[in-house]
Amino acid sequence: MELTHFNEQGRARMVDVSAKDQTQRMARATGKVCMTSQTLGLIRTGGIKKGDVLAVAQVAGIMAAKRTWELVPMCHPIQLTGVDIRFAWEDDGIAVESTCRCKGETGVEMEALTACSVACLTIYDMAKAVQRDMVIQRVCLAEKDGGKSGHFVRDEER
Repeated sequence: MELTHFNEQGRARMVDVSAKDQTQRMARATGKVCMTSQTLGLIRTGGIKKGDVLAVAQVAGIMAAKRTWELVPMCHPIQLTGVDIRFAWEDDGIAVESTCRCKGETGVEMEALTACSVACLTIYDMAKAVQRDMVIQRVCLAEKDGGKSGHFVRDEER
């Protein structure tokens, strides 16, 4: 497989996507913040002094998706048509899922991964006063659709 982010001199470049067709594109990323049951309880009951942890993490994830091109050097600015951040309570932490959509020439995988990562980081930041040893784990692309490469679903998601 050819790496497309290098020019003929072996230097980094932003790929020219102007010849690609605009298609509906979607990417979904998942991750998790592992913590103690005490920390989970405080988040669930609103006992974290900084405020509503999941509300802040949701907004942070959406904002991060919109600014991915400013953080990851070879990403194109993408006009997102939708971003959603979802949370699930688990016995050992909070699962995070981000979904990004656009109609464009390039995919939204990096936006979904950035949104999920920043939502996880925000949960950590909001709760670190009560638990510093939380662990952010397994941020990964779970699914993507659209474009020439078609539909991808991570094996354990099937």
